[in-house]
Amino acid sequence: MAEAPVAEKSAKKGLFDSLSQKFDRARFVKLNETMTFGEYLEKIVQNPLPTLSAYQRLYDMILSKGVERFRRYNRTLTRYKFFSEHKECPIFGLEGPTETFVKCLKGAAGYFGTEKRILLLHGPVGSSKSTLARALKRGLEEYTATDRGALYTFDWINLPNDLELKDTAPCPMHDDPIKLIPAELRVEIEDKLNKSLNEMKLSDDKKIDEDLHRIFKIKLGGDLNPHDSFFMERLLTKYEGDWGKVMDKHIRVRRIVLSESKRIGIGTFQPKDEKNQDATELTGDVNYMKLGQYGVDSDPRAFNFDGEFMVANRGVLEMIEMLKLNQEFLYDLLGAAQERQVKPKKFPQVSIDLAIIGHTNSPEYKRLEKNEQMEALRDRTVRVDWPYVLRVSDELAVLKQDYNPNKVRQHIAPHTLEMASLFAVITRLITEKNGSLTPVKKAKLYDGQSLPNYTEDAVKELMDANPTEGLERGISARYVQNKISNALVSRHDYVNPFMVLSEIKEGLKTYVSVGDKENDRAFYEKCVEDTKKEYEEVLKNEVRRALVMDDEAINRLHTNYLDNVFAYINNQKIRNEFTNELEEPNERLMRSIEEKIDIPDQGVDDYRRSIAAYVGSLTRNQGKEALKWDSNPELARALELKLFEETKNGIKLSSLSKVTGVLDPEMQEKIEAIKSRLIKNYGYNEQSAKDVLQHVSSIFARGDVVE
Repeated sequence: MAEAPVAEKSAKKGLFDSLSQKFDRARFVKLNETMTFGEYLEKIVQNPLPTLSAYQRLYDMILSKGVERFRRYNRTLTRYKFFSEHKECPIFGLEGPTETFVKCLKGAAGYFGTEKRILLLHGPVGSSKSTLARALKRGLEEYTATDRGALYTFDWINLPNDLELKDTAPCPMHDDPIKLIPAELRVEIEDKLNKSLNEMKLSDDKKIDEDLHRIFKIKLGGDLNPHDSFFMERLLTKYEGDWGKVMDKHIRVRRIVLSESKRIGIGTFQPKDEKNQDATELTGDVNYMKLGQYGVDSDPRAFNFDGEFMVANRGVLEMIEMLKLNQEFLYDLLGAAQERQVKPKKFPQVSIDLAIIGHTNSPEYKRLEKNEQMEALRDRTVRVDWPYVLRVSDELAVLKQDYNPNKVRQHIAPHTLEMASLFAVITRLITEKNGSLTPVKKAKLYDGQSLPNYTEDAVKELMDANPTEGLERGISARYVQNKISNALVSRHDYVNPFMVLSEIKEGLKTYVSVGDKENDRAFYEKCVEDTKKEYEEVLKNEVRRALVMDDEAINRLHTNYLDNVFAYINNQKIRNEFTNELEEPNERLMRSIEEKIDIPDQGVDDYRRSIAAYVGSLTRNQGKEALKWDSNPELARALELKLFEETKNGIKLSSLSKVTGVLDPEMQEKIEAIKSRLIKNYGYNEQSAKDVLQHVSSIFARGDVVE
């Protein structure tokens, strides 16, 4: 084989040297730190955090990322940055469910009872239950690689040949070295650890620091597992009960980082079909290949501590579709949850320390409620409802994770993801008996938009009256994502909302979730049509804006209208900026704007007062800079229509479809200008802008908008 040229060799060596220099050797050494048992005791007396329980570790991990509290519809909500800002598995919205979940962790961290329960996430398919579990698992991997989240286990070293064929034997369950201390000697060290913990500053945030100090108390419970107990007993016999000598000669403490792929402290269990389910997948089993070495199957050295309970020790176990397990598995779960112990075959109870997070869909949970034989499981389960997202902006944030310029080459026309999000949300909402409050309007209210006659208190009452919204029906984000994907695969140039909505509607013919309820498909198809109508309104408004694109003019009109409104409701006069004289509020101006959104004469007083209240609330809470002409969607539409009426400059709107073709040069120039504004200001490309103009022109031609 011919030798590579010298230049090629040099290039390869240069790349290798570059990679070698960039490798973080110091981090590797830190994460693989080793020490004696005595050094470990000194370390944890100074910093007891490595001895926290699994639930305490999860709670600390979440709070260490920070907390935001905010008001929405006269409610104080908590947003945990751990979930909202997670790099891989962010959770958008669902502040209520996440707060409930964290409260459960808090109760478990404080030994208030929930540490003996299974935390069961309950909700419809595709409601991000598994996303939460994934966030916790990835979070633990990152957290235990930090100084704050450092964890330690131990190895048996310098073992004599009569105990082990190898010189070294690691703890198979990655237990805390503190378990090596006999139970009767732990009280003293426990007191020292708690005293040290109480003196530590646990957070720069005063409220979080106080909360952690109030909740955290170190308890050194649990026995050595059978494997380590075997070595301890044999070595104590060898040294005539000299525990200190055993620790000095045969124990090496080392740092560990929890890892799902390496099966350290993070377990995941997914049920198989009933014929292939085996409880040993949870509890471990005898390694029959080692029986020849150790003689009997009860020898702990011949046991594989690879059941998911053992793997997840000191971390978290995710039980996927938990209620699909057969009863044999569920009995094991009961013991693991309540007693914090596992009973493998032919072995004594094994102490475990882990958080069990299960999740299930609504049909399985309903079967559990009806099954009298499963009362014990229900009693040991804390149910956390996990609904679909009900805010369009939150659903949009979910879709943007996968469909953005960094991941998708095709052009995604403006509003495509917004309309897909709107469709998903309105399918999840309970239809109000009040026919004037359509699902689309309700979705806008939930998303923080203002509508006439709906105060924050009114929206809160609306939400309180529908506590099961997002749990009982609706389309999952996963279904919508599949249809967006179909549209992208079918089109090589670009996709727009109509294409995606068409895929959504077509998919409903075979969508499994609508099969049980005969009215579901008709309801979902109506949601598609409602979304299309809303999109057409968006398009008409956008073309109007492009036609009258004059920020100075619309800002001036907005300011003038508000000045007159405030003068009117305060029974004051307004100064004419040209004559500098005080005049009565300009009723003609105000009505010319209000009529555009069908405010009747008898309703002007209420409308103007609501506008004044809205402006006052906005500026108080967010400052004057937050007040813009489009802050209030309804008023913004009225301003646009007013300006549109005044400045359409003789363009025949039904001619917008003729983006190219036989038009007089002046008209062609104006249409090209509108198209350019759509591209520049709204994010369209050439083709999508052309299609928008063609569609809007067809709307105008139908007479939906008076030219």
